[in-house]
Amino acid sequence: MDDRSPLGLDRRSLLRGIAGAGALAAAGQLLTPGSALAAPATPRIYSCDEWGARTVSGLTTLNNKANRILVHHIASANSTDYSLAHAKQVARNDQADHMDNNGWADTGQHFTISRGGYIMEGRHGSLAALRARNRMIRGAHCPGQNDNAIGIENEGTYTSADPPQAMWNALVSMCAYVCYQYGIPASNISGHRDHYATACPGERFYAKLAQLRKEVAAKL
Repeated sequence: MDDRSPLGLDRRSLLRGIAGAGALAAAGQLLTPGSALAAPATPRIYSCDEWGARTVSGLTTLNNKANRILVHHIASANSTDYSLAHAKQVARNDQADHMDNNGWADTGQHFTISRGGYIMEGRHGSLAALRARNRMIRGAHCPGQNDNAIGIENEGTYTSADPPQAMWNALVSMCAYVCYQYGIPASNISGHRDHYATACPGERFYAKLAQLRKEVAAKL
C-alpha cells in the first residue's frame, strides 16, 4: 500500500506536521493568513475618550497601511509619577501643546507612552485604524513620514537618561502589536532623527533602538 497523502506526503511526515501545528496553536504562535508574523499579546491602550481628549475635526483617514514606526520623546520632565492619572494628564498636556502652540488639528503622534508604562491613543481614530489593519490616520509627528509612519511619543527627555523599564516594556509590546497589525518588519522601527533634523528621541534612547528592534522581532 502507498502510505502517502493526496498531497504526496508520506503519512509519517504528514502526522509530524499536524503535531507541530498543534503545538504552535497551543503556544499561540500560529500565523494569520497572508502574514509572516506571529501574533503578540495585545497591549492595553487607553482611547482618547478614556483620557479626556478635546474634540477635534479635520483629521484625514488614509486607505493604506503604515510601513514604519517612528520613536519620539516628548522632551518633557522625567517625572517620577508613574500613575495612570499622570499618564492621562500627559496625554492632555501633549494635545494642548500641539493644538494651541503648534496649531495642529490634534495630537501629532498616533500613540503616547508614559514613564509608568501606560499607553494612550494620541491622535483621534488611530486606535480604531490600528485594529482595522487596513488604514491609518495621517499624523503630524514628522514631515515626510506622516502618511506612512506610526508615531509613538515617549514621556520624558533621554539625552542623558535611559527610559524607565516600565516604559521600555510598554514600548516593546506596543511596537510588536503595531508591527503585527500592519505587517511591518521590526527592522522598520526608527527614530525621529533618522528622518528629520532633530535630537529626538535623545542620545540615550536612540542608542537603544537596535535593542528595541531585536526585542520586537523576538515577540514576532
